Amino acid sequence: NWVIFDSFDIVRDSLGSDRKDFPHTVYFVAGTQAEKASWNSIGVFKVSNISGKRRELVPKKSSEDDPDMDGESSDSDDSEDEEEDLLYIVPFFSLEQLRKVAHHGSVNRIRAMGQNPHICASWADSGHVQVWDFSSHLNALAESETEGIQGNSVFNQAPLVNFRGHKDEGYAIDWSPVVVGRLATGDCKNCIHLWEPTSDSTWNVDPTPFIGHSASVEDLQWSPTEPHAFVSCSVDGTIAIWDIRIGKSPAASFKAHDADVNVISWNRQASCMLASGSDDGTFSIHDFRLLKDGNTVVAHFKYHKYPVTSIEWSPHEASTLAVSSSDNQLTIWDLSLEKDEEEEAEFKAQTKELVNAPQDLPPQLLFVHQGQKDLKELHWHAQIPGMIVSTAADGFNILMPSNIQSTLPSNGS
Repeated sequence: NWVIFDSFDIVRDSLGSDRKDFPHTVYFVAGTQAEKASWNSIGVFKVSNISGKRRELVPKKSSEDDPDMDGESSDSDDSEDEEEDLLYIVPFFSLEQLRKVAHHGSVNRIRAMGQNPHICASWADSGHVQVWDFSSHLNALAESETEGIQGNSVFNQAPLVNFRGHKDEGYAIDWSPVVVGRLATGDCKNCIHLWEPTSDSTWNVDPTPFIGHSASVEDLQWSPTEPHAFVSCSVDGTIAIWDIRIGKSPAASFKAHDADVNVISWNRQASCMLASGSDDGTFSIHDFRLLKDGNTVVAHFKYHKYPVTSIEWSPHEASTLAVSSSDNQLTIWDLSLEKDEEEEAEFKAQTKELVNAPQDLPPQLLFVHQGQKDLKELHWHAQIPGMIVSTAADGFNILMPSNIQSTLPSNGS
């Protein structure tokens, strides 16, 4: 039975931070969107032996000397070497292991807790939110070197918590990076519920919701520095800022887009900055320091032509973010860049005019990844600088664009 993984999250592991040397190993959790409710599951993945190779600056005429290129690729099969000169290809993983846990109904969104990554929360299309302990599965995957999927068996496991207090299904869900175990969930009515941990495996969910939007809450994010603050975005086009100490109404709210605000990301390197992506394909950068002036937008981009489905700041570079869209493109942006005529002329001379960027491309656009259909979600790997994992209707991709300086191996450049 064919299933699609619409939502996933990278699981922090114990293999070290700031990993730059191939091969890499990645753990993540993902929820299915299956045709029948009973077919759904949450997958706990281990992908190992991820290797990569850097492309030449100028594409070669032939790839006959490169046997790796006959393997599985993260890009469309017919693209060959034509436009991939700035990409570390990392689709060649020889070991993929998976353990499946039964989940009734489709998983709208899933998130792993940063401080205790074996604890995950999932939003179901049936309207309930569940918290899971996947430590046994992650430990089994860590200890196993067996190649291939762990059979087709599905583990029947009870969640730690099954909350049915939301009046509708939802997508907004986020763990606090500051307070261990603190969780917020928002639904398609307009209600947000606060979860407070009472132990390592139990939570108290406040039955009285936070209400401030006039339509569906699409996404929410806790502050990277303040324990009591979070932001939310809505189909009503607004972004709300909340302080859980001062009641159940927003501390502030502002119009962010002319259409639905689908996704938001709070910059963990520069906590005054927030990125938001809209149903009309635009995304904006907001500076909270301008809130009292009435207009928080410091940058607004109209590159994508279809809804923005995911947006996330780099955990390593304060000015870098990634965006995915229903136009089948994943883009990476460096907001610190400006157009440099001299550098452009030098590059054209170096490539002998073989590479010409369209004139209307924004100078902040660093990288475009194509080849995936119906892109759903992306995440940067917090422990492997420059690595991005994305999911779409046709599966997962792992990529590391080499024009992000932090991804260059120590012996490269």
